[in-house]
Amino acid sequence: MTRGADIARLVDLAQLVLDQRLGRLRSTAAELERSRQQIAALDLSAAPTDLEPVTAEKVALTYNRWADQRRSELNLVIARQTVDWMESRSEAQTAFGRMQALQGLATRLKHGR
Repeated sequence: MTRGADIARLVDLAQLVLDQRLGRLRSTAAELERSRQQIAALDLSAAPTDLEPVTAEKVALTYNRWADQRRSELNLVIARQTVDWMESRSEAQTAFGRMQALQGLATRLKHGR
């Protein structure tokens, strides 16, 4: 194979890697957003209006206790997902940089520089 053909194959492989990394980045971003929406939904509970005040307060306290525990769990999940997203973003940036470098090299070889 010629040098130009080798570079073209490398560009194709780099594009495949970039596509895979971008797919992972989209996936981790979607998971993170889903978790953020879940934590936001915890604050949207409606207060029961058809209960006696004491019973309504008991229900509200029980829900708030559960919601605080769930928020704590979701915050741990969000922390882990944020790390995953940051790693995915870094990998995608690296793949993009490789792709750009290889395309530049291919262009220089094509134009005889």
